[in-house]
Amino acid sequence: MTPEVKEPFHFFTRQCLTVMTGVKAKDLKEFLECLKKVPESVLYQHTHRFLWEHQHLVPEPPNDFAYWVTHMLQDEKLGERLRAIDTVRFSSLNDLRQTIVEAIENHLKKPNNHRQVPEGKEFYFMRSIRFSIPTPYQAGNLVEFADCLRKVSTSSLYLHIFEAKLRPPLGINDFSYWFENNLGEKDLAKKVANLDPYLHTLETLREKILSLIEMRFKSLAAS
Repeated sequence: MTPEVKEPFHFFTRQCLTVMTGVKAKDLKEFLECLKKVPESVLYQHTHRFLWEHQHLVPEPPNDFAYWVTHMLQDEKLGERLRAIDTVRFSSLNDLRQTIVEAIENHLKKPNNHRQVPEGKEFYFMRSIRFSIPTPYQAGNLVEFADCLRKVSTSSLYLHIFEAKLRPPLGINDFSYWFENNLGEKDLAKKVANLDPYLHTLETLREKILSLIEMRFKSLAAS
């Protein structure tokens, strides 16, 4: 027997529309000033959306900012620092912004960090307009959840695993929250929450979660 649910889990998927802001930077100082002022939708575009678009690569590229600094400004040291920032661990886009800003400010204190990129290689700030769209899939227990999880898109997985951490309750993915608060599956919730996103593509994350659920099935059958 699998635990019965208090409330069913409704699977959603996501879509994003990319919009130009008209803001661009040709050097690190301009980039920093723009970064401080742009709305959170710009932060999302160049971090979370970038991560989603490159999720098929392991390890995943970290963000647009690190790419531009490394390959256009040709600043390997700062690029390395920006690559080390763990995008998906932040539960607030403004906290993520502040961490990036601090890294750049500290770097600019050092000499010889004021080079400019050639014309056409400027950083163009863009923003995301996000939409959450309901799917026909919903689960009333763990068996149904596993069946739905096999069918939903990777876009749905990204929404529930990563984007969920940016909205209340902050820092918790939707799957873990539902497992613990609706099924009473605290151990399963913890194991899913502890999966390292940088070691897996979304498809392998799907398989890892299904594997954890299957192990839980075996545990319930043996009890």
